[in-house]
Amino acid sequence: MAKSDGSDYFRRTSLFWIVAVTLGMGYFTCTVFVPEIIPFEQLGAFGTFCKHLVDNHAGIMYKGWWAAWAVHTFEAFIALKVCSNKGINNTATRYLWFIQTILFGFASLGLLLKYNPEHRKRH
Repeated sequence: MAKSDGSDYFRRTSLFWIVAVTLGMGYFTCTVFVPEIIPFEQLGAFGTFCKHLVDNHAGIMYKGWWAAWAVHTFEAFIALKVCSNKGINNTATRYLWFIQTILFGFASLGLLLKYNPEHRKRH
């Protein structure tokens, strides 16, 4: 088997973060754009709080939704820079890091930041 030089290093974020971020961003998206489909009364105190935000702070929530995606996108561009700094030059691998970081934010970027290409080399 051929040895990798680290230019194609990629790790998928954990299933926990995939589920947590997907559910969180999905819920946030629904509260901002289609709050009528959410059964707030069945969610207890959390539902009451969310209903209050929807009824009284819809504009702030809308801006917060865009801000969350802007932060994820900014992190994705940072991931591309980190890929360059760490010698990950494979275009497909860089694309995977970019997309994963847009979708899951720091849960993905953190894995990339922890990667130490010097540590992987074996002599």
